[in-house]
Amino acid sequence: MEIKLNNEMTLAEIFEILDNNNEKDINNKDLWYDWCCKTSALHNRGITLLKKLKSIKNSIKFDKNNTYVFFKNNCPYFGPLCDDFRIIDKETHDIIFIVFPKNEKGFAEVWGRENNFNSPLVEGTWKDVKIFFIV
Repeated sequence: MEIKLNNEMTLAEIFEILDNNNEKDINNKDLWYDWCCKTSALHNRGITLLKKLKSIKNSIKFDKNNTYVFFKNNCPYFGPLCDDFRIIDKETHDIIFIVFPKNEKGFAEVWGRENNFNSPLVEGTWKDVKIFFIV
């Protein structure tokens, strides 16, 4: 049975689905906002992003009942394609965080409205990102 995720679902709803279903049964195509890769690559790229998202689900930096997520596949001017997920306020539709599990330079980073997206709030490994969301 295929389960479709979309950006009208709260993060709490998505986390519940992820906790109770096999990832191969989850269709994440409707979470993608924009992409430069082949459409056929979106599912596997989305699974990777969902695993990263799930690893920060207990963060107090966002309210999972009042936020949603969308995915973006970026084609930087220099470097390989890289994916990010964006955590969005459900009421205002403002982006709270942009999370790159691996940017074009190979680093994990988080950008956010805390500093008006002027520079990364954290840059390093995925472990650094998880620590940022826990503290």
